[in-house]
Amino acid sequence: MALLGPRLVVAGTHSGVGKTTVATGIMAALASRGLRVGAAKVGPDFIDPGYHRAATGRPGRSLDAFLAGRELLPGLAAAAARGADLLVVEGVMGLFDGAGLPGVDGSTAEVSRVLEAPTVLVVDASAMSGSVAALVHGYASYDPSLDVAGVVLNRVGGAGHAELLREALAPLGLPVLGAIPRRDDLVWRERHLGLVPVAERPAETQAAIARLGEVVARHVDLEALLRLARAAPTRRAVDPPSASFVGRCVVALCAGPAFSFVYPENLELLEQAGAELVPFDPCRAARLPDGAAALYAGGGFPEVFASELAANRPLLDELAARVSAGLVTWAECGGFLLLCESLDGVPLAGALAGVRARLGDTLAIGYRRATTRVPGLLGPAGTELVGHEFHRSTVEPAGDALELEGRFGRGRAGFSSPTLFASYLHQHLAARPVLAQRFVRAALDSLPRRAARA
Repeated sequence: MALLGPRLVVAGTHSGVGKTTVATGIMAALASRGLRVGAAKVGPDFIDPGYHRAATGRPGRSLDAFLAGRELLPGLAAAAARGADLLVVEGVMGLFDGAGLPGVDGSTAEVSRVLEAPTVLVVDASAMSGSVAALVHGYASYDPSLDVAGVVLNRVGGAGHAELLREALAPLGLPVLGAIPRRDDLVWRERHLGLVPVAERPAETQAAIARLGEVVARHVDLEALLRLARAAPTRRAVDPPSASFVGRCVVALCAGPAFSFVYPENLELLEQAGAELVPFDPCRAARLPDGAAALYAGGGFPEVFASELAANRPLLDELAARVSAGLVTWAECGGFLLLCESLDGVPLAGALAGVRARLGDTLAIGYRRATTRVPGLLGPAGTELVGHEFHRSTVEPAGDALELEGRFGRGRAGFSSPTLFASYLHQHLAARPVLAQRFVRAALDSLPRRAARA
């Protein structure tokens, strides 16, 4: 049993208002004062938690009601806050925007309610003055069970503009906790699937976050934020389930700028099961880590680094040979593309013979329920999985190992065998640690066969 202490949620009226800027800036400003700041993100995000980690020096966690289950959210939040003075949770999309699935809200508002956390509303005030009061009043009063405790005004035009906004909001009695000026140097770089990951430009990002922390410290009332966080009721939270120890084995972990999309909880569960995770960068490593009994290839942007990956032919050839020979492999999204023969004609590993990938203009996004159609690495036929897809690429053939169901339809995709699971499905293992155990068990079981072949 864990305790969930001081905490607050940074939410937005809609996507694009600057939630990540404000949340990361608050984290950096508090950390620069010597506070230990825990960080979490609502939803199935990988990129924003990277910014949180750069600001706090701690792993950025994910709080997703669909992937992990509503009942695990307090425990996951407590894990994110363990050893910290407070927890700052960044919301997803607009405050009340959710998954739109039966029985699963998934919105920032739901997470705030579950965590009993005060909510700070970020408003893009760049094109309004008096209308800000109507907007904020609507968000603050829409759900009486939600504690909207204050407002941060973002992209404010200057001192006069800030004063107009404060005057308009005064009758609401809701504290204005800050007014952050509009500055071009506070805008993060973006690409086709969102912000550019920290792993691609670590030094540049670290400098930007330090600058952002200084701006937030000047324009946001940090003491008021701390009072809000400390006013949240201390509550007990059940620890998320752990993985049982299966046995020791080396697992090669795709890392580096092209493969940075992995949930920290997944890595922890694999380690609990006995995996010794050895990171390697497929763009630069000459070979797989010594003694690797398995490969875990998470997501990322291999399309951005396709030429560098293609140039590392010795590593790609080893991947193709080892995976084809039965190296236990779990590949999702970007890792899935790595195993294909090519991406937009650029040759990659070719571990999935005849499977080619290409980028397109259509974004495949959403939660998925999946059922395995064949016995495989993650369990017998009929094993139920949950995950999230977020990609603009497609593969041909798509595979048919999974029966997928999302909000807008059904389909089949993915590849599976007793030693391989490859698909676009990003899975968060907090609610299913048995999958980590099965992966490690398969790696251990493969060692005698591999030794005999050697």
